[in-house]
Amino acid sequence: MDSSPVDPTLLAHGPLPAYRARRNAGDLAPDSSQELAAERLQELWVKLRGYNPEPRPAANAGLLSRFTRRKQADWANEDRRGGLYLVGEVGRGKSMLMDLFFAAAVVQRKRRIHFHRFMQDTHKRIHAWKLANPKGEDPIPPLADAIAAEAALLCFDEFQVNDIADAMILGRLFQALFDRAVVVVATSNTTPNDLFKGQPGRDAFLPFIAMLKQNLDVLVLEPGRDYRRERLRGMPTWYVPADARAKRALDAAFAELAGDAPVQAPHLVVMGRTFEVPVAAGGVARFDFPGLCAAALGAGDYLALATHFHSLVLDEIPRLKSENFDLARRFIVLIDTLYDHRVKLVASAETSPDQLYEHGEGTKMFERTASRLQEMQSQDYLALPHLT
Repeated sequence: MDSSPVDPTLLAHGPLPAYRARRNAGDLAPDSSQELAAERLQELWVKLRGYNPEPRPAANAGLLSRFTRRKQADWANEDRRGGLYLVGEVGRGKSMLMDLFFAAAVVQRKRRIHFHRFMQDTHKRIHAWKLANPKGEDPIPPLADAIAAEAALLCFDEFQVNDIADAMILGRLFQALFDRAVVVVATSNTTPNDLFKGQPGRDAFLPFIAMLKQNLDVLVLEPGRDYRRERLRGMPTWYVPADARAKRALDAAFAELAGDAPVQAPHLVVMGRTFEVPVAAGGVARFDFPGLCAAALGAGDYLALATHFHSLVLDEIPRLKSENFDLARRFIVLIDTLYDHRVKLVASAETSPDQLYEHGEGTKMFERTASRLQEMQSQDYLALPHLT
């Protein structure tokens, strides 16, 4: 969904006028669900104008300071007015709407961050705290104090919980943030009730879900126009050979799929260790073949990749041989995982899928991979929603 620069004078009146201006300019098609979300964000924008709660007072703070902060916390949580959880399928414009809201928000301390980057930063801060305080002091209260001092408004893009290490600390951390009157706005492909679904230990995670629903309004964007899928329509997704022309095509495909999202190099946490993504933007990751299949990665890493990103741009898939079957085996696992989660693949390769691995151990197994690679280029597959 390409965007024209938004007139700052429109942002001065909130996200709704800015959204309607883009729609009237033809940048956006009419969409009743988006309109409703923009209206809800406008309501929150009005309530938050000038919102600047005091950081948590010290233990010896005066009574007036404590009373003021408590009134602010009561305001933030009263009638679930503390924020918004915006959920919908990939490509429904959730991030675009939140970006308009964030740009317009008249809040002195505000922060917009991808949720997984926030959790990575959280783990680093907790680790640093434990090193500095080896006697076992609880790191959550000082961490919440620091986050609240940095931002009275937190906007999270792509809220998702797949890691047990994240699940273990989220409940206490978010309760502490809500207690400190921090307002949260989040986008997600997953409803709160489905967060961490099917994962070991989910029963202990259920109170967090209840707290999230208590403190945030949940607004679902009904299925409708998927702008990312429209970008893929008619776009070649398999380039042969993997030469300079293919690299330029993949550069263009990445830019088109990512839209206006900032390019980052995020880190995913997989079973307590870090999996580095060299380039990512707007739910699109980019790797070269050695970075995914020559590295010591496994099914858990590929699962994290498939659930965090709706599209993968993969450079320079070579013709595989029996002497490097380890590469072929990892590639098989990668493609199976992408396929199961309906991740869209745009790639350059030395040859066509059915000729990538023709002789040696696992040839029969690779035939299914080649078939899936062919199917993943079809318009029917490209029209499927991403499964997180």
